Amino acid sequence: MSHHKPNPKKSVNLAIDGLPVSVPEGTTILEAARTINVDIPTLCDHPDLRRRAVCRLCVVECDGRGKLLAACANDVSEGLNVVTNNANIVSIRKTIIELLLADHPQECLSCIRNTKCELQSLAERYGIRTSPFRHTAMQRHQDEIASDTMVRDMEKCVKCGRCTEVCQEIQTIGAINTTHRSIHYEISTPYKQTPADSSCIFCGQCVSVCPVGAIYEHDQTAKVWEALNDGHKYMVAEIAAPVLAALDEEFGLPPETVTIETVVTALKRMGFAQVYDAKFFADLSAKEHISELLNRIQYGGKLPLISCCSPGGIKFIEKFYPDLTEHLSANKNPQQLYASSMKGIHPNIVSISIMPCIAKKFGSSGKPESKRQNITGFPEPDFVLTPREFAGMVRLAGIDFNELPKTQFDTFAVTKSIPAYNINLDEVIVKKTVVKGLGNARNVLDTIRRNKCDAELVDIMSCPNDNCIGNEDCTINGFLQ
Repeated sequence: MSHHKPNPKKSVNLAIDGLPVSVPEGTTILEAARTINVDIPTLCDHPDLRRRAVCRLCVVECDGRGKLLAACANDVSEGLNVVTNNANIVSIRKTIIELLLADHPQECLSCIRNTKCELQSLAERYGIRTSPFRHTAMQRHQDEIASDTMVRDMEKCVKCGRCTEVCQEIQTIGAINTTHRSIHYEISTPYKQTPADSSCIFCGQCVSVCPVGAIYEHDQTAKVWEALNDGHKYMVAEIAAPVLAALDEEFGLPPETVTIETVVTALKRMGFAQVYDAKFFADLSAKEHISELLNRIQYGGKLPLISCCSPGGIKFIEKFYPDLTEHLSANKNPQQLYASSMKGIHPNIVSISIMPCIAKKFGSSGKPESKRQNITGFPEPDFVLTPREFAGMVRLAGIDFNELPKTQFDTFAVTKSIPAYNINLDEVIVKKTVVKGLGNARNVLDTIRRNKCDAELVDIMSCPNDNCIGNEDCTINGFLQ
């Protein structure tokens, strides 16, 4: 094994399908091909995960040697000549896809990932209509619904390993693992536990990386439609701005086509009485957290104060850092603040939250799973919808975003005052740390455990990307001055 460390400042020249390309040293063949718009198929590769070379669909020929290399796991070299597409390579890729389909349920029309399934797209790309291999007879089992958050249908698993990688390496949870070998190899949970009984904190990252319909969010739209059609329910909704980009993608629209104002109009047409901006409750939640922080500073409370954007973050701390629970904020996160604020509006109110993050679904439907949630009694929204779920409701309602007028958010009057503390705010300097992803959170929590953290406020986002809506946009100095 080579221990050569690539120099990203050094350029490597090669040819891919006869096209010259120059890329930094250490670039994989797959990445180099993408820079010149050569599409090499893959199922296991993901930009946020490490190289694994599991599916072998990305095999290519180099320098005419006939030996096939996985493009996702092999770096470029000077003068390399790569062939990504010939009769031999196409035949091998088709065989791999046919083998996958032979051990895959043939129910694409009813699958939640229909038309958005990577395996289905590959089968269409390579013109696979029938398979020469005998289809494995399957006795279909009922899908496993985990805490009203996500659904597992492991008979659709293609064993790409993405979910295992993101759970173990990115989020450092270890709730998903691999078991057995050879034809018995499978993706599973430790000791075959259900997600609710395992270390899973329902961050939803396994759902976001799954290429097929093996793990997906629990669709709650049927219950939402039932409430809308009830006639006696008072329907309210909040929506977070990061949802918009996902909706553009869902409907195949150019970026920034779907706006907040048109989403409000769509919700009103469906029958929602009130629609609120999720950022309003995020700002209000941030003010409550800062008020609590000032209280701890004034009276010598536990620091740093830790706030979490979702119940999953609290479950993470309870599971892996029970000695730090006293650092957790006693106030509500933005979604809980929204839910509790809605309860007094109408006796038959049903609150809906439309969020880009699956982690927000954990604890909805009046079934908070986290022990801390049960202790504090903080309510959660009745239903939390992802962009995919909401897009399905829009399609069912026959709504076209291109033709919608704009409607503004409803306003919400705040009746609760934020306590004041006898501190000269001009002399208070507070350091805030925003942590994205639970793997990063673990590093920060370790420093708190060792009394090495110099921040007074730590805001933990369950997602490693920028989808979370929490207190991040509310700067400490903005509220303290």
